[in-house]
Amino acid sequence: MENSRKFHLHDGKSGAAIAVRVTPRSSKTAITGVMEDGTIKIRLTAPPVDGKANQTLIEFLSKVLGCAKKDIEIIAGETGRNKLITIVNMDSEEVQQRIMAEVS
Repeated sequence: MENSRKFHLHDGKSGAAIAVRVTPRSSKTAITGVMEDGTIKIRLTAPPVDGKANQTLIEFLSKVLGCAKKDIEIIAGETGRNKLITIVNMDSEEVQQRIMAEVS
């Protein structure tokens, strides 16, 4: 049985949840693609020091998704490259459309 999931975001009780893999200290901040398991790959210019990369990630996703920074929360993986993020008050279909429009 294949255990990998397709690019499909999930609706939670109050919004969508996405899996993200970040690459800090990149030349530009951008969504670079989607991995086979559905994880969204994002490059960040910020270093992974003192929460700067997490802050940059939230600011970037806020602009991409057109929502307030307070509506985005890292719920798992705060100190690692792989993160689970929730977006409050936005359904998974809308999140997927906006993210796919930004894939470079």
